[in-house]
Amino acid sequence: MSPAGPSRSSAANAGWGCRQLGDFRKLRPLPGRFSWLRPGPLLAARNDWLARWLGDPTDEMRREWLRRLPGLLTAVQPAPRVDLAERMIERFAGRDRVSMALLGDAGEGDASQYAVVPVLLEAAGDTDLAVLCGDVIYPAGGIRAYEDRFYRPYADYSGPIYGVPGNHDWYDGLTGFMTTFCDVPPDAGPPPPGGRGGRAALRRLLWRRPATVTVADVAGMRWYRDADSQLAVQPGPYCVIDTGPVRLVLIDTGITGRIDADQGRWLRRVSTTSPKPKILLTGKPIYSYAALQPCPIVDEAGGTVGDVNEIVTDPACNYVAVIGGDDHNYQRYPLRLHDGRTILYLVNGGGGAYLSATHQIPNVDALAPACHEENFRCYPLRGDSLAHFSRRYDALLRFGSGRLTISPHDATTLMAERIGITPPRTGTPPEQISRRARRAARRVYPLPARGAPAAHNLMSVFFDSDRPPMFKSFLRVDASAAEIVIDCWAATGCREHEREPVLEDRMRARPDASGRWCWTSETPGRSVP
Repeated sequence: MSPAGPSRSSAANAGWGCRQLGDFRKLRPLPGRFSWLRPGPLLAARNDWLARWLGDPTDEMRREWLRRLPGLLTAVQPAPRVDLAERMIERFAGRDRVSMALLGDAGEGDASQYAVVPVLLEAAGDTDLAVLCGDVIYPAGGIRAYEDRFYRPYADYSGPIYGVPGNHDWYDGLTGFMTTFCDVPPDAGPPPPGGRGGRAALRRLLWRRPATVTVADVAGMRWYRDADSQLAVQPGPYCVIDTGPVRLVLIDTGITGRIDADQGRWLRRVSTTSPKPKILLTGKPIYSYAALQPCPIVDEAGGTVGDVNEIVTDPACNYVAVIGGDDHNYQRYPLRLHDGRTILYLVNGGGGAYLSATHQIPNVDALAPACHEENFRCYPLRGDSLAHFSRRYDALLRFGSGRLTISPHDATTLMAERIGITPPRTGTPPEQISRRARRAARRVYPLPARGAPAAHNLMSVFFDSDRPPMFKSFLRVDASAAEIVIDCWAATGCREHEREPVLEDRMRARPDASGRWCWTSETPGRSVP
């Protein structure tokens, strides 16, 4: 396979001017688009608001799920393949090399998810395993949604698929996730949201509970992925996948983006008991939008007793990368620490859900000297993001008149001017940009285009698109003792890019003489972070 160059090399490789819609449309089970505008999805996702207003019960519920698991796991997976004490999958531990596909925020079940599938099979169909990192199923988990949002789209991926739960997967009490990835009987029911006092009682009254599902219902879905090579069971919502060259550490940040003290102690233990380089996989990114996003470790009283990034940056833990979803795009931050090490922080949320804007990412020199704008990459490019959202807002606010539409070439220049950077690819000369385009940019730029406020969810249907460019992405990781390579592959929705996928970004790490892993970039721009 000969990959196409990144969107930095041409607007065509971003999907602008697409000649033909991709064949992914033939894979979709039903026409139509997932919509947050309907009352059903908003009502189904109400546990998010209840957890933030009345207290988050997911730590207690998670502990109850884990208490249920040991007896179940010994029945479905032989002990040598799962170390229950460490919640470790040892299926790949004897490999000299390992490859994996990582997808984040995939499960909307509409065109934007299925557009990723042909590119995944072309660029990463031969990988040893895959991990879905956060928000596996929108809008609210639920085992019934897994047929068209997990089993059907990935039916032709031959390897096992593991999962990291996101906040949306917790809205059904994690029942769909535990049934699918941990082989819990679907009729077992979720642990109840506990707690004492009036707030807890009100939360229990309003808390959404999953629909009843039978074993036969689940069996009817699983036939899509019933080959021996596809079967996988993991020992809980947080676990370790131990491979020969690298250790993958999967954590569960619940609804509100935190872990409890039990998971924190486990994370410290599994991070220090092996000298292997480690990659943390999480449903919430640690760096996003040019800022640190705290992931606190809390005790049973709700007090903060640490932060996940303190463990990640500890030299004794030997983390080389952190990959998280939740923001629906790709962002790359190679951060240089005070001791000279570099950890690669990636946002990997482009697996299928509606797009989160990148044009609202400020100049990354704000993180200097740890990270500079020249080291940063994002997909879509900021200018492409501005052009995309201008089209959506023009359709919404100007009835498609074109008054708010900004061309990709104009947007490239306008974004570079706005945040003071060198344009990542050639744009319109500044003197040739019309007054109308400049006015449109001033109006579109501050409008809602990312995040989790209610207004964003209500309007996200207008941000998503079933037409190219779709700006979806996923990662492929290839690891050996000599190097780790992380590729970001783009899914534009164009037929030509299904056959010749766009390699949007590539980072390569090799150990130096002292054993310290050093990252280099293989996309246009500065090569050494």
